[in-house]
Amino acid sequence: MSDDRHQQRQQRLKEQVDARIAAATETRGILMVFTGNGKGKTTAAFGTALRAVGHDKRVGVIQFIKGEWPNGERNLLSQHGVEFQVMSTGFTWETQNRETDTAACLAVWQHARRMLSDERLDLVLLDEITYMVSMDYLPLEELERALRERPAHQSVILTGRGCHRALMEMADTVTEMRPVKHAFDAGIQAQQGIDW
Repeated sequence: MSDDRHQQRQQRLKEQVDARIAAATETRGILMVFTGNGKGKTTAAFGTALRAVGHDKRVGVIQFIKGEWPNGERNLLSQHGVEFQVMSTGFTWETQNRETDTAACLAVWQHARRMLSDERLDLVLLDEITYMVSMDYLPLEELERALRERPAHQSVILTGRGCHRALMEMADTVTEMRPVKHAFDAGIQAQQGIDW
């Protein structure tokens, strides 16, 4: 491709991007969903949280199903004023007790509701919340209501597989992670600092 053709193509692209930027006039918090069967949903969410903290934004994190095991994101972000609330029972496939898992979910959900109504928070991350809805630990309607009633400037990230269709329709941005290849499938152990 000649330099002239390349320059013309790039100029057309610039005009398209500039037009889209000019058309985006609304300012408000957004609802993001990171879902799908691939790895990286929590990693992407924490990348956004890290970016927000780097811009002096206030962030709160609720982690469902992760438990109290070592967490690199919490180790770093809690040093920068990010509040973490973690569901006490950990992975639901380990506990296998619907009653205690539901109680643990609803207990940490109280912190989520508080964060979702806190005017001071710019971003709230609800990590692995899709499972709480799909397993009927948390009523979908209660989550939808809290999301609708949050402060207008507040952005929220929902993560987890199998996100309910109603939440994806409500969201402003939905990213679906798709598995192509994963080291664990080849027998390589999950690694601290890489996988958690």
